[in-house]
Amino acid sequence: MTSKVLSLNHLYLPPRRTSAGKPPLLILLHGFGSNEQDLFGLHPYLDERFAVVSARGPLTLQPGSHAWYRVQWLADGTMHMDDAEAEAAIRAVTAFVHEAVEAYGADSARVFIGGFSQGAIMSECVALTQPRLVAGAVLMSGRTLDLLHRHDLQPAAGYPPMIVVHGTVDRVLSIDEGRATQSFLQALAVDFEYREYPMAHQISDESLDEIDTWLSAHLDASESL
Repeated sequence: MTSKVLSLNHLYLPPRRTSAGKPPLLILLHGFGSNEQDLFGLHPYLDERFAVVSARGPLTLQPGSHAWYRVQWLADGTMHMDDAEAEAAIRAVTAFVHEAVEAYGADSARVFIGGFSQGAIMSECVALTQPRLVAGAVLMSGRTLDLLHRHDLQPAAGYPPMIVVHGTVDRVLSIDEGRATQSFLQALAVDFEYREYPMAHQISDESLDEIDTWLSAHLDASESL
């Protein structure tokens, strides 16, 4: 189906299998330097009940290459980023979720967000700072931003459930980043699952199967309410 004009460029696919009421919505956020086409290709492997929206980051690095916020890799191997730009991206994604729910007639109580790398980072930020906006979050090979420590995040504050997957041989965002996210979510008493896989900075078939199982289980639970 043709995508509607919203604040972020995106691709849209209606549910391939309808269910009662408004459809659940899965919003996908790509990684640094990619675009909305990237994760959109996952839809054949995910629950057919979802309407799927794959969004493009607001910053253009070069043609076909986009980001949610700019990152600079320094000579010592560390990364530098503009926190204000990342905060602006959190607000942009939050606004876009509201728009997409309205534009595509989705069930606002069954909106899931997920992303890879920088998209996973954004998904975690939105899920924690706007906990009533989404029903769950999928974090693939991301990291937890320091700026979240400056938000008023309280343990057991009704955060949505999450699944975190990370590769043990990831050389872009090391497994230490995944484990740091695990500890961070534990401290906030978030209901989450954490999985490590023998993969690099990628989405493996095994990790994708685990994600699909997790998403389907949460959809099943929401339909039984």
